[in-house]
Amino acid sequence: MTAFLMAAFLIVHGLLHIGVWTAPQSPGNPSPFDPGHSRALTAAHVLPAPARAAALAIAWYTAVVYAIAGAGTLAGSAWWPTAALVAAAVGLVLKAVWFDPWLTVGVLLDAGVIVAVACTWPAAAY
Repeated sequence: MTAFLMAAFLIVHGLLHIGVWTAPQSPGNPSPFDPGHSRALTAAHVLPAPARAAALAIAWYTAVVYAIAGAGTLAGSAWWPTAALVAAAVGLVLKAVWFDPWLTVGVLLDAGVIVAVACTWPAAAY
């Protein structure tokens, strides 16, 4: 049961990356944040279109690696913690480069994954 709940969390959290970062931008109803806008990349003179493409690519990568970690959890593999750490670290980089206060919950979830894996919690999954 623990492995199923962990796998569900990892997979759903990964899928949320896709939903949040690929949400359509409508002119009349702006989204909470714009994946094409990054203060860090703007300072480096990166245009919005390449910034958006990079954000989407990193978000998809994060989602896929979270799904792989979830599948590894269900399979009882020994490598799922490494996949979860990679996904969480990449997710944190994504949220740091394109930081918006709206993404704070995602930062906390990614940090929680890192802490849980580092503490081998829950023990039943290892």
